[in-house]
Order: sequence, then structure tokens, then C-alpha cells
Amino acid sequence: MERGGKKMILKPILISKNLNKNGEEEAMLLSPTSQMFHEPDYNVYVLAIMGWKVPIEVDSMKAELQRTMLKHPRFSSLQVMDEINGSGKMRWVPTTVNIDDHIIVPQIARDNMDTDKLVEEYISSLSTTNVDMSKPLWDFHVLNVKTSHAEATSIFRIHHSIGDGTALMSLLLSCFRTISDPTSLPTLPVFSSSKDKSNLSLSNNRKTIWSLMWQYLIKFWLLIKFWFNTVIDVFLFIAIALFLKDSQSPFTTKRGYKWSTRQKYTYRTISLDDIKFIKNVTDTTVNDVVLGITQAAMSRYIHRRYAEGKRKFSPEGMRCRANVIVNLRPALGVKTLAETIEKNVKVIQGNCIGFVIFPLTIAQFSNPLDYVHKSKTSMDRKKHSLGSLCTFYVSKLFLKFFGFKGAAKLAQRVPFQTTLAMSNVVGPLEEISCAGHPLVFVAPTCSGYPTGIMVHVCSYAKKLTFAIAADEGIIPDLNQLGDDFVDSFMLIKEAAKLRTKAD
Repeated sequence: MERGGKKMILKPILISKNLNKNGEEEAMLLSPTSQMFHEPDYNVYVLAIMGWKVPIEVDSMKAELQRTMLKHPRFSSLQVMDEINGSGKMRWVPTTVNIDDHIIVPQIARDNMDTDKLVEEYISSLSTTNVDMSKPLWDFHVLNVKTSHAEATSIFRIHHSIGDGTALMSLLLSCFRTISDPTSLPTLPVFSSSKDKSNLSLSNNRKTIWSLMWQYLIKFWLLIKFWFNTVIDVFLFIAIALFLKDSQSPFTTKRGYKWSTRQKYTYRTISLDDIKFIKNVTDTTVNDVVLGITQAAMSRYIHRRYAEGKRKFSPEGMRCRANVIVNLRPALGVKTLAETIEKNVKVIQGNCIGFVIFPLTIAQFSNPLDYVHKSKTSMDRKKHSLGSLCTFYVSKLFLKFFGFKGAAKLAQRVPFQTTLAMSNVVGPLEEISCAGHPLVFVAPTCSGYPTGIMVHVCSYAKKLTFAIAADEGIIPDLNQLGDDFVDSFMLIKEAAKLRTKAD
């Protein structure tokens, strides 16, 4: 592997099959998806950036991580090559963890640098390094530097082979307690898929042959539409992986792009209550509003870049899409996960993700709410499709017939061919703290993902944070793009207020 110009080689390690008292093998194989994250050019880390209201007391934070995280087998196991069977597969091998090897408190020379920029530069430097394979693949960085966002900042870096964002969020929250009740675990929003069926069913008195025929006709049409959308989405996914690339723009990756290039990070926090206000005014969802803000911000940035370069630009016919990463498996609740950790029960939650190809509208609308309406139109269609689930099985087919390298190539091509990678993670409803440290915000993001720009969205209490990661060669002024997200949000909110006044 290469990272930051340095080669990192996974040396094969001869291991024996560790048996427990019952004669069962303890060294478990990595799932194919987890091992895929070790392929060259697809060595992905999850970065959980957290801001705190008080300076971090390292010893107390260390003790909390020792008490909770190390009880999870994936945080206390090595990932090693198994040469015994000659399969080239990797295994989880339990090991003794020295917590001091994973807690990093760097001595940073400020040199009159703005503290916000100082923290951003440090996070950026993590995109050029790896965690040593001789220990479990995670570390915790403590920056006791006051910024405009928080009194202190920490970065939890975890290799993506350990788990996906949803699984890791639940595991991370098991270390926290609510501020209102220090004995209570955080709670996550519960989304019910059940709908009120009272409007869809008829009483026995109203059931007639014609009404039944009409109901079945509608259901049959919806079924046809559902499978048609699924087939289109699967073919689009395959076409993108093979040849269909987005139009050239300031966000598009260049030919010969290498993921080992240094990435830059920024994050912006806005009001979740205001997002819900916009949602209610436009009769949409929170996700529709978030996607609308993203489209508006990208449109502002692209038009400004082309205007500054004095080049003619027309968004008409511009092919611009987002590769939205979705979790396909229900995550264990925070309470359930915490209880299993306390009981020393092994809970294996790895990576189970699919992709949704979402069309982005790059335009300048006179009414900012049009960005939200455009998002709703596209998202409503995606909801009537099994495209995300099918992309997971397409990846599994590639894995079966072409091995880890073939599947990794497929996984690399899709983000490379699209403009934007995007993901969202639902955070806790209440304000929380860890080892007596109240949390200000959490901004999850990634390093090593083969795309030019990536946007993560995470909710926390009454806040919503956009975390933006970009290759510094593609987006040189990332903070300006972050400001565009805030400005776009404000314009959409003002437009929503005007609509309520007009009504």
C-alpha cells in the first residue's frame, strides 16, 4: 500500500488457529467487504471529529475507552494475513492492547497560526498516514486547542474494515451518557416504516368489486414502476462503473488521481430546528432539505469559480451526480450494544453498505426553495427502487468472480466517475458527555476514499453538522465551500419564512 508517498506492505504473518476451551477457533476471518478496504487505493479510514466544551482530561478519557471500547473484539484484535491455508485472506487475531499506544497527544507548534486552521491542518495530516498494522487499527488524537467551534477537539481514527459508519456510531455512543441524566445512555431517533393503513383499507361496507379492482390495479402499476426503477438504477450503477463519467467541473477528479493525495477537511454546524422548519414549509423530509442545501452550495461554488476564471459556463446538459452511501443493515441500539459489551458478548457488525446514484441540479434558481423541491422529486423516485440493495449484491458478484482486487476496482470506479460522495449518520437526540466532557459537535468523515470531494452529515441534539472532505488539488479553497453551505442554508430558510408570511 502507499500513503503519503510511503509504501506500506502488509507482511504475511504465520498464525496458528487459537482454540478456546470448547475447541472453537477464535481467529475469525475478515468479511470480504472488510478485507476489500485493505486493497491498494482503497485503504479507507473513518475519522470522527469531536468538539468538546471543556479541555480534555487525557487520563479520564483513556480510562473510559479502556472500560468500553477495548471490550469490543474488533478494537482489541489484529488483522493479519493467514498463510496457513494459502488463501490470502485475513483474520481477526485477539491481542493484548496497550491503551497508551492508541492515545496520541501531539505537541503542536502554533507559530501564530489561527487555531481553527491549526486543527484543520492536523486533521489533514492524518490523511497521509496509517495506523501501524502491528496493533489494532484505531487511534484517538487529543488536541487541547481552543477554536471558534470548541474548547478542545479530538479525532477518533478507525480503519473502515472494523465497521461502517452506523455500526461505529452506535459503538462510540456506548461510551457516552446524557447530560440531563448521567446514568442514561444516549438515544437515537427511531424511524418507523409502517404507514397509517386506515386510508388504504376499506371497511366491509364499502368494499365493492370496482373498488377492489381499482386497488389491485394501482398496486400492480406501483409494482411495475418499482421494478422498472430498480432495473434502471442497477444499469446506471454498472454503466458508471464501466464508462459513464460526470461532466468536467471544479469537483471532478482528474485522470491519474491518487487517493494518497493529501485531503483537507472543514465542517459547519447549523440548527436542526431550522432544517425541520424548512421541511414542514416545503412538505418534504430532512434528507430532502439536506440534499437541497448541498445542491445550492455546489451551484454557488461552481458559478463563482467559472465567473472568476472568466470562462463561459452553462449548466444545461451538465451531468453531475452524487454517490450516496447507505447502510443496509439495521444497527444495534446503543443500549443493546452497551449491554452486550458489559456482558463480554461478541457483537460482530462489519460493513453492509449500498450505493444510490443521485442526480444533482447545478443551477441558479431565483427561488432557493426550488433546490429542496428538486431534491424531493429525485428522492421520491429513489425510494421506489431496490437499487441500493442490488448494488450491494452486484459488488458481491464481482467479489465472487474477480476476487478482492476486482471488487475493489468496482468500488473505486463509482466514486471516481461521479462528482460527489455523500453519507449521513443519525446522532443522539440529547446533549451527551463522555467521562465528564460535554460534547459540542460530532463531524464524521473519511480519508482514503477515492473521490475528489465527500460530504458527511451528522445530527446531534438540536444541531446538524456538515463535514466536507476534499482533495486539496481539486478544492483549494475548502473553507469557502463550507461557507457556501451555510449561506445556502440561510437563503433557503429566509425563502421558507417568506412563504409562511405569504400564506
